[in-house]
Amino acid sequence: MSRKYFGTDGIRGRVGEGAITPDFVLRLGWAAGKVLAERFQGPKRILIGKDTRTSGYMFESALEAGLINAGVDVWLLGPMPTPAIAYLTRTFQAQAGIVISASHNPFYDNGIKFFSANGSKLPDDMELAIEEQLNQAMVTAPTLGKARRIEDAAGRYIEFCKGTLPWGFSLSGLKLVLDCANGATYHIAPSVFREMGAEVDVIAASPNGENINFECGSTKPEKLQARVLELGADLGIAFDGDGDRVAFVDHKGELVDGDEILYLIASYRQRYAGGCSGVVGTLMSNFGFEKALQALEVPFARANVGDRYVLEQMQARGWTLGGENSGHIVCADVTTTGDGIVAALQVLLSLSVMDESLHVAKQVMRKVPQKMINVRVADQTSFAANSRISDAVAVAESELGDSGRVLLRASGTEPVIRVMVEGEELSLVNRLTEELAAVVEQALSTGSA
Repeated sequence: MSRKYFGTDGIRGRVGEGAITPDFVLRLGWAAGKVLAERFQGPKRILIGKDTRTSGYMFESALEAGLINAGVDVWLLGPMPTPAIAYLTRTFQAQAGIVISASHNPFYDNGIKFFSANGSKLPDDMELAIEEQLNQAMVTAPTLGKARRIEDAAGRYIEFCKGTLPWGFSLSGLKLVLDCANGATYHIAPSVFREMGAEVDVIAASPNGENINFECGSTKPEKLQARVLELGADLGIAFDGDGDRVAFVDHKGELVDGDEILYLIASYRQRYAGGCSGVVGTLMSNFGFEKALQALEVPFARANVGDRYVLEQMQARGWTLGGENSGHIVCADVTTTGDGIVAALQVLLSLSVMDESLHVAKQVMRKVPQKMINVRVADQTSFAANSRISDAVAVAESELGDSGRVLLRASGTEPVIRVMVEGEELSLVNRLTEELAAVVEQALSTGSA
C-alpha cells in the first residue's frame, strides 16, 4: 500500500490547500490517536510542539481536539525545535510526538510530522495505518482525553543539549553569531551557547509568525556572513525554521555546508575519539567529501535524499554519523534525529580538540565542482530503461574516470529529471552536464528507447 498523504518527512503543503487545512488536521489527530490507542496499553499520551508560524496555533488546536476525541491525553510544548520534540517524547514516555512545522519553507506553508515513542521517525506501517484510519467515520471515544501545557519544556531541552558534550567542556573565549531564522530555536539556542560560556550575538530571533526563514536562517545566510565580518566573530551558526538543520560561517565569512560539517566531526572522531565507524551521506553529497573520507580511512555510503533514508542506512550499518549537505546532521550516539544545535556543539567540540579554526579545518576537505541541470519531461518513468541515456552516461563516466561521478534521478515532486555531474575539472563537468541534459531531453521527448 502506498502513502497518499505522508511524504518522506510527514505531511507538508500550503496552508488552506490539500491536507493542510483545519478539518483535515482534526481528522488526522483523531486517526493518529485511534491507531496509537489500539497499539499501546496503559495511559495514552501524545506531545505536540510547533515552530513560530501563525498557522501553528490553528493546527495545534485542531490536532488537540482530534486526539482528545480519540481518548488520548495531549501535552502541549509550544514553540520548540523539532529535535526537542523527539527528545521530550522519549523523556516523557509518550506514545508519540507531533511537530507542526514546514521546516525551512516560507511562513505560508506548514506541515505535520510524527515521532515514535523512541524519538525516531514514525514507522511506515504506522503511517499507513493512520492513513487507513482516515477513511473511517470519526467516532468519539467513550473516555475523552485531557490536555495540559508543559511549562519547563525549553529548560529541559537546553540541559539535554549541554549534556551531549563532555563534562567540563567550555566555549569560554569564543565569539559566536547565531541566526535563529525567526524560528523555533529563537529562545533555545542563545541560552545553550551562552550557558556553555561563549560570547553570543543573535540575529533573526524575533518571530512574528510571518518572518520565519525570511531572508535569514541556514538557507539564506547572507546576513549572518555580514554580521560575522562586522563583529570580527570567530564563526557564525545558522539554523532553519524548526532547528533540525545547521550551517556555519567561518571568520572570513565563508559558508560551511553539511558535507563539510560531517567531515569535521568524522575527522575529529577518527583521529581523537576512538575512531569513526562510518558516515552515511546522500546521492547529493559532494564527491570531494567521499574522497576526503577515503583518505581518513572512514567508510562511506550514500542513501537516497531525505533524512529518513539516511537514518535507515545508519541503523542498517550500525554507524552513528550521517546527514545531508543541506545541514541535516544526525549524531546517533547522542540523539535520535537531525538536531541543528547538537550538531553545532559537536563541531565546536571537534574544533576545540583539534585546536583549529573553522576556516583552516574545513580546507582539508576540498569539494569538487558540481553542476546540475533540471530537464523537464513529459514522462519520468522510462528514463532509467532508456538505452540512449544509459549509453551517454557510460561515456561520461568513462571520461571522468575515478575523478568524478554522474547522477541522474527523477524528481519526486515535479516532472523533472535532475542531471548532475561532479569532477575535478570545471570545464569538463560543465560540458558533460550539458551534453547529458541534451540527450535526456531529446530521448524522452522523442520517446526513443
